[in-house]
Amino acid sequence: MKVVEAMTSRVVSVTMDDRIPVLRNILSEAGFHHLLVVEDGKLQGVISDRDLLRVLSPFLGTEAELQRDFDTAQRPAHQVMTRSPVTVEPDASIKDALNLMLTHDISCLPVLDQDEILGIFTMHDGVRALMR
Repeated sequence: MKVVEAMTSRVVSVTMDDRIPVLRNILSEAGFHHLLVVEDGKLQGVISDRDLLRVLSPFLGTEAELQRDFDTAQRPAHQVMTRSPVTVEPDASIKDALNLMLTHDISCLPVLDQDEILGIFTMHDGVRALMR
């Protein structure tokens, strides 16, 4: 089975300057775990919900919140994204894509045909395909 047959074709993209509150809202509303960062129609990076958890202070919204906690929570996407993400072609095998994800310790692969974004392939997509 090929990646194109198992990938999620509905992706959500954001711009380099979208701020963390916008990113959190999109992830929450869309129910996704990954956002693609795009500029001029080209993939620049990936942001996962775990990336946001890593940069946000646990004191945000509490009495212990400091100004720096608030400032960090307002950072733009380009400051928290993974740059030059590992990608996969649509004709790659599911096995090769999963192996690539394990090798790089990542949970998703943007699916690109040349520079065109076709979708995103996640561990969940891979497991679902293998269970068929």
